[in-house]
Amino acid sequence: MAELEDEEVKKEVISRLRTIKGHIGGVEKMVENDKDCKDILLQISAIKSSVNKLGLYLAENNVCEFITESLEEGEEVKTAVEEAMTSIFKFTE
Repeated sequence: MAELEDEEVKKEVISRLRTIKGHIGGVEKMVENDKDCKDILLQISAIKSSVNKLGLYLAENNVCEFITESLEEGEEVKTAVEEAMTSIFKFTE
């Protein structure tokens, strides 16, 4: 996909990554402090959700840009869309 050139999008991605990183650190502390497994699993579920939302945010903000750039470089519409969809499918696996 396209590079993260939009500074607002880049700031949002970094902010979300830092939040996810903080949650992971929290789970690590929960494990170290022998917290209940169901509470740890709940936090892991929240982390997974945050990662998925970040991926969707990136896809939403970059698919159109990716296709536009591909077309400007002379690629066919079908090829550009297929490449964008391949990236999205890899994310959703």
